[in-house]
Amino acid sequence: MGLDLYAGPLTRYYTHNWKTVVQQWAEENGFGFQRITPNGAEDVEEEESPEKIQSFVTWWQSQVLNALSQPGQTPYAPWPEDNERPYFTDKPDWDALGAMLLVGACHVYGEPVPPTVEKNWDYTTHPLIERLSQDQERVWSLFRGASWWLPLPDAILFQGLIPTEDRVIMGTTTGLRWELEKLNDMAWQADEETILSWSRTEGYPVEGQVGPGGVFTKADIPEQAQYDTQSLAKFAFSIFYRALLFAEEHRTPILMDY
Repeated sequence: MGLDLYAGPLTRYYTHNWKTVVQQWAEENGFGFQRITPNGAEDVEEEESPEKIQSFVTWWQSQVLNALSQPGQTPYAPWPEDNERPYFTDKPDWDALGAMLLVGACHVYGEPVPPTVEKNWDYTTHPLIERLSQDQERVWSLFRGASWWLPLPDAILFQGLIPTEDRVIMGTTTGLRWELEKLNDMAWQADEETILSWSRTEGYPVEGQVGPGGVFTKADIPEQAQYDTQSLAKFAFSIFYRALLFAEEHRTPILMDY
């Protein structure tokens, strides 16, 4: 089960009118692509019309914004929703996300950053990441399990239902910007141009290859492979930062797709 980051209209996301970077690569190189759900089945859903999906997403949006608005406060303005506005997507995958969180946790608590992490490591059990996820004085959406960030002007963290009626933890793009800027200040002090370059210059040692049956997979790397922690962290950070810039420019949500 891989991890993609999507920033764009929820209508477009739920109509499947978007393609992951793996799908895009497969099409550009003449390979078929079959998306598999976490239970191993092919991802085939009964499709609703884009108009019906947009109507429901707009209704859901109004419910969330009304619930978050405070008495006496100007209600939060809805973000634009349709099936045509542009979107951004890229694939940090879980190992890189974990490396980014590990670098952050190490700097928060003044501990050295481990030079490597293993492939498919369970970052949620690392003592420093676990500590920061429970730290009542430092509430970061990235460490509290947030998988959605809504384009709102205040830093809010809450749990709620998404349009599929799944319950997730949601933050805001304003809060995410603060967290990314704080992480960069602690770990790298990199300028924006450098940060944007990391999605091309850092990351996994092998970008990927075509496996049996023409299916594009992440690199055929031995299970006990060691990844460079800083390189993986910068790679994930760059993807999150690029998603944030896109979301701020187009006023769209950001969400994890897995």
